[in-house]
Amino acid sequence: MTNSLLGALEIATRTDPGLVRGQNEDSVFADADRGLAILADGMGGYNAGEVASRMATEILSSRLEKAFLDAAAHEAEGGGQAVVQRSLVEHIAAVNTAIYCAATDQSQFGGMGTTLVATVFCDDRVIVAHIGDSRLYRLRGEEFVALTRDHSLLQEQIDSGQISQEEARFSINRNLVTRAVGVDPVVEAEVHVHAVCPGDVYLLCSDGLYDMVEEDEIQHALELFGVNLELAAGQLIQMANDNGGEDNVSVVVVKVLHEFPAARGRWSKLRSWFR
Repeated sequence: MTNSLLGALEIATRTDPGLVRGQNEDSVFADADRGLAILADGMGGYNAGEVASRMATEILSSRLEKAFLDAAAHEAEGGGQAVVQRSLVEHIAAVNTAIYCAATDQSQFGGMGTTLVATVFCDDRVIVAHIGDSRLYRLRGEEFVALTRDHSLLQEQIDSGQISQEEARFSINRNLVTRAVGVDPVVEAEVHVHAVCPGDVYLLCSDGLYDMVEEDEIQHALELFGVNLELAAGQLIQMANDNGGEDNVSVVVVKVLHEFPAARGRWSKLRSWFR
């Protein structure tokens, strides 16, 4: 039996420069039929942040596609989820090397880097990898939770009890990440696997959204406009801009329409993704 994600997911993306920044250094990629969603928030002078985020989404999406095609040609040990996890780690490392080398070799790109959050939907699971402070949220029924924990100085201060969640919203350190793609020769992606249920809504977003909009307001927008993901994505962008639009803001909204179990014991599912 060959299973496919065709029709299992609906995805809407939106990215906007906001009202203050002169250019948009965010980049997004999504493919519902292949179960892929990637969001990157670039950093660096001139247009270097834009270059870094675009490299991240373009290189990672193309390398994952090739990796899953190669895996689908053989029987694979450990099943689809294990291969996806290994592929995310391996190819995010390759993205890091590519950005780091570009920044080292070309002075105009010196110091560039990017945050990254990437999801692969496979076998009724979502595998998420992230670096930095771009986030993945899940809305399930009335429960809205963050599935990623920021790699940031602010998060470390919250975890250690130095400041409260409320104080964190006004901290001058809120945008200082402790991990980013392309800044150092080596970076470690944090990877987790979560069970998926039909009706779930997943939100990948840059800090330009959650710095401007309270989480309960984000939840309310997803609940109110969730039947139309394009409207939901647009509303989230509008809310960030209505509250000041101090940064670029990007969202990828994913809705799970039905189950997508993998074919047991074979790689026909991954093969079907990338025909």
